[in-house]
Amino acid sequence: MIINEKFLFSAGAEVKEYNTGDVIFQDGASPLYYYQLTKGKVKLNNYNKEGKELIQKIISEGESLGESLLFIDKPYPVDAVALEQCTVIRLYRTNFFSMLNVYPHLYFNLCQGLSDFLYYQYIMLQANSSQNPAERIIGVIDYMKDSKKDHTPFSFKVPFTRQQIAALTGLCVETAIRTIKNMEKKKIVKIKDRKIYF
Repeated sequence: MIINEKFLFSAGAEVKEYNTGDVIFQDGASPLYYYQLTKGKVKLNNYNKEGKELIQKIISEGESLGESLLFIDKPYPVDAVALEQCTVIRLYRTNFFSMLNVYPHLYFNLCQGLSDFLYYQYIMLQANSSQNPAERIIGVIDYMKDSKKDHTPFSFKVPFTRQQIAALTGLCVETAIRTIKNMEKKKIVKIKDRKIYF
């Protein structure tokens, strides 16, 4: 959890529910709220000129989304779309800054969350700069597994579909599927009941 919910609610936060496919905020819109996900998954995505989807990140429970733009007053460069039924706590921008003034220790939590997001961006940039599709895919799933306690082989169930893996790595779906099958043959991943384990 980035910011304890009690601080958000004391500052006037509200709970919003989103269904699968609902847009939480859109590319080009002005950032008006701090958002913190308490249930579900949200993708931050955009599309290239050819219309191919690029997923920048998949946000999980306890994470926030789009907060960095509250500090620089720039429009969102991505869409935030619910991947499943979601519950989000949202706090209006001016209330968010008032809360930070009243509870300055929350800046540390916020900086920690922003630093984690920057670290993720660095890892993804490095992985996605590779011409090797397997290195791109391993970069994504290795980052996810790194946050878990169990690092033994095949202990991590990849929470993404093959379509999402392709969109996260900039690969076409067919390449992602073929690469994952080759990775299974090389015993880099294990596939069980159509789920990928790393």
